[in-house]
Amino acid sequence: MTTETFWSGKRVLVTGGASFIGSTLTDRLLERGAYVRIVDDLTSGHLDNIRGVLGGGKVDFIHADLREPGITRAAMHGVDTVFHLAADHGGRGYVDLHQAGPASNFFLDGLVFAEALKAKVKKIVFASSGCVYPNFLQSDIHKEIYLTEDLTNGPNDADNTYGWAKLMAEFTLKAYAKEHGIGAASCRYFTVYGPRGVENHAVIAMIARAFLKQDPFEVWGDGTQIRNWTYIDDIVEGTILAGEKISDGTAVNLGTMERITVLDCANMVCEFTGHKASIKKRPEMPTGPLNRVADNALGKRLLGWEPKVPFREGLKRTIDWYFATKNRDEVQRTFGRMLTER
Repeated sequence: MTTETFWSGKRVLVTGGASFIGSTLTDRLLERGAYVRIVDDLTSGHLDNIRGVLGGGKVDFIHADLREPGITRAAMHGVDTVFHLAADHGGRGYVDLHQAGPASNFFLDGLVFAEALKAKVKKIVFASSGCVYPNFLQSDIHKEIYLTEDLTNGPNDADNTYGWAKLMAEFTLKAYAKEHGIGAASCRYFTVYGPRGVENHAVIAMIARAFLKQDPFEVWGDGTQIRNWTYIDDIVEGTILAGEKISDGTAVNLGTMERITVLDCANMVCEFTGHKASIKKRPEMPTGPLNRVADNALGKRLLGWEPKVPFREGLKRTIDWYFATKNRDEVQRTFGRMLTER
């Protein structure tokens, strides 16, 4: 069965489906013939991301908070597969400076899983994160580190409350698969970027700085932090394949193995946009782990998946989208707040 025929006619719930990743996932599922129900409270998602697919008879949009009484139970009705992407989450500024908001994910994830089980949903695909990995393994920029999935077997030292919530949700989902027989998979996303992304994440924030012609061009930290920014299309493809091929609750990394420093990214953004500015380093600002890059061998083996879009190409595409769609006055008005909020 091909990936297209696998989803044909299936009824799928995408929580957080108006978000950057959720809306792109919705588009790809619709292309494969699925019927999609979206639940999103629009606190960080945007109606514009899904406006084009509403009204065609294949998308049911519920504007609601899944944590409110009865919403999650109603959303599960008639659903075959749940892609659970809804979360209280932002970029590095938000994750480091806010703990109470992401703590609500403990409740949200448990509720979604419990109601999916009660509704006899066949499979749950959970959007996890590279934030589940121990911080103490990611502190040396001079080591060529690639994080493998077994490194969460303990000892654990997750990235802030957000990372702990994601890790506990993974453990819960694996237990549900083992004890209740529900199909389950967790996808550990690594630093996703691309069209529809928002300015609270690093790549989009740097593009916004060039768009606003910021000079000096600010870089948080000293710029030596290493990341494996992964393009949205690759993330979504891996997520869909996990929905097809993993059922036992296994967690799999979805990330490129390119090692890009924050300073490398800043320089590429300035190069591609023609923005000539001096770089101002902000070592007092949140940086997160200094060396976070996925090992994606398990994804290749279990899913037949590997990222196809090199960072330079994905960055060019994202810059083109941003410059074509954004209003300078609006970006200027919200940019400062977006760096540390949702």
